[in-house]
Amino acid sequence: MADTIGKNQAVKAKPAKAKTVKEVPAPVDFAAEPGNYVNRELSWLEFNYRVLSEARDKSLLLFERLKFLSITASNLDEFYMVRVASLKDMVHAKYTKPDIAGLTPQEQLDKISQRTHQLVEMQYSTYNRSLIPALKNNGLRVIMSHEELTREEAVFADEYFRKNVYPVLTPMAFDSSRPFPLIRNKTLNIAALLQKKDGEDKELEFAMVQVPSVIPRIVELPREVDEDGKEQRAVILLEEIIERNMQALFLNYDIVSAHPFRIMRNADLTIDEEEAVDLLEEIQKQLKKRQWGEAIRLEIEDNVDKRLLKILKKELSISSQDIFGISGPLDLTFLMKMYGMDGFEHFKAPKYTPQPVPALMNEDDIFTNIRKGDILLHHPYQTFDPVVDFVRSAARDQSVLAIKQTLYRVSGNSPIIAALAEAADNGKQVSVLVELKARFDEENNINWAKMLEKAGCHVIYGLVGLKTHSKITLAVRMEDDAYAAMSTWHRKL
Repeated sequence: MADTIGKNQAVKAKPAKAKTVKEVPAPVDFAAEPGNYVNRELSWLEFNYRVLSEARDKSLLLFERLKFLSITASNLDEFYMVRVASLKDMVHAKYTKPDIAGLTPQEQLDKISQRTHQLVEMQYSTYNRSLIPALKNNGLRVIMSHEELTREEAVFADEYFRKNVYPVLTPMAFDSSRPFPLIRNKTLNIAALLQKKDGEDKELEFAMVQVPSVIPRIVELPREVDEDGKEQRAVILLEEIIERNMQALFLNYDIVSAHPFRIMRNADLTIDEEEAVDLLEEIQKQLKKRQWGEAIRLEIEDNVDKRLLKILKKELSISSQDIFGISGPLDLTFLMKMYGMDGFEHFKAPKYTPQPVPALMNEDDIFTNIRKGDILLHHPYQTFDPVVDFVRSAARDQSVLAIKQTLYRVSGNSPIIAALAEAADNGKQVSVLVELKARFDEENNINWAKMLEKAGCHVIYGLVGLKTHSKITLAVRMEDDAYAAMSTWHRKL
């Protein structure tokens, strides 16, 4: 025991450790280093590459791949008309301040052009080398050029041109006495170099014709049965039929060369809402300008006659980096129409049927069900019918005094619009906020707004400085409670 105590006593107490104060690192200014960021526009292009990867995925159903390729083309159109157009406006205004990623507007345009050319090349590689052979192997032959037509198909195509296409066409020429034709945004056209027949003057003249949008672009040829007894279907694009028959439009000329082309114009609306006396009138003016804005992109066949390209480049005042040589049909958004062709349902994903809402699966009306408790609708997984039923019931219910609603995008033949007009006709107070600044739906929304006004609704054309994207419907009823439907859905009502 003594030894133990002695030992314990012999142990010296250790000195207490001094507390160390941790140094707090200085805050990092991430904004000071542009390398920490990716440019917004280049980031968007990477998103479109991701969509394109779905079109290239051979594990997906064939017609679903067509749809994805069509979406990449539609996305790219809007990207150029808005994002690229905005950058070009900055360059014209000599704005040189770099963005958070350290790129000036001109540097962004240079990088966008390089990346977009690569994207377009990949689009058409997917179309030509993967999708077209796959379609042919599965009973649909897409005729790439009118020279590929068989004798019977050529007879049909020429007769189709004579009966359906020729009366609609308006050829336009350009020379010293006639100005260069005005070419509308996103329209598909065929440009040609002409030479007078049997004349001493061998000078080349420029002419063009617009491919009419009122005629379906995909023309199906008479069906045939192959040696194995399988039905083979074939389609050709309208511009190929027109190009084949160009001579009928210029009887006194020889066609030296003809090539489809398409231009994209600056469609970014610049509206000073504070200065605008009438927002509706100002947007209508800007919409007219959209068709004739600066040409910012030219798509044309990659084997185009260099003399023809020189004329277009000069008259459209377009730079070389904004010219895209296309090895296939221009404007791949037509693939969405091809997706809609009947007879190929086994190459498409089955249509999804939205599920019913359990809280509404009874005989009670919509207001009785709402009084039982809040109801959550999950679109698009659950049916949208209850929303339409809510507005429709409010329009017809004698106890409802007023309906107030916001509209961002509205589809054709909208049941919501019809219900609101019916409510106003039934003497209810109907107030509708229609967002006129819904991009590329401005004109559509203006038409709906005017129709609602004629029906007796009070229409508000958005709010100055803000874009209303929320979807809200309020029904005021003669009882203690009011009823509302609120959402952030993106579906067109």
